[in-house]
Amino acid sequence: MKITWMGHGGFRIETGGEVLLIDPWIDGNPMMDGKDTDAAIEGATQILLTHGHFDHTDDIVDVSNRTGAPVHAIFELGHALQAMGAKEGHAFNMGGSVSFGDVKVTMVPASHSSSMKVDGVATYMGQEAGFVIESGGTVLYLSGDTCPMADMAWIAEYFKPTIGIISAGGYYTMDMEMAAYAAKKYFDFKTVIPCHYRTFPALEQSAEKLAAGLPGVTVIEPQVLEPIEV
Repeated sequence: MKITWMGHGGFRIETGGEVLLIDPWIDGNPMMDGKDTDAAIEGATQILLTHGHFDHTDDIVDVSNRTGAPVHAIFELGHALQAMGAKEGHAFNMGGSVSFGDVKVTMVPASHSSSMKVDGVATYMGQEAGFVIESGGTVLYLSGDTCPMADMAWIAEYFKPTIGIISAGGYYTMDMEMAAYAAKKYFDFKTVIPCHYRTFPALEQSAEKLAAGLPGVTVIEPQVLEPIEV
């Protein structure tokens, strides 16, 4: 499995013959400024969205049409983006799973909020979500924007993920210390990759506290568009 950070909450995950883009935010993303955005989305086969906020959805219709990749999201958000011109994918819901060849993706809860501006008005876009991605015996949990929550207990027990991609920037989500607490309390990760940080001054700028709180776990500070092999 190859994991490439696209800055903020965005990832490119290559596994099982699929190229998954998760929350790819390009235009307006300070961390993608000056980067090769064509390479970041090249070959995408599927797009997964955790929720409707602009820093996760602003480029979705464009990216979907440039790549031909369908968009998969919770019911309300999926249908809204299809109406805006995104390629039609699965508009599924909590606990639901979809498969792409040998890759299985299950939508799981997060604790945040979700809206998108429609005609200038903030409009509810269904519940915020995370994803569990299973491929070739590897299980990855992507938290989406969230704080610690009791749902993490059953997600960990049921799926047994060994890789965690966790929002940890603070202010809009849990911070590094809180993310370490959640990872240690609920999961048995071998590898943790923080995200939703370093983008703005209000967010955490380092994952040192996350690493300090997770002895024995490999905490990888991702660099934008530098692939991580796991």
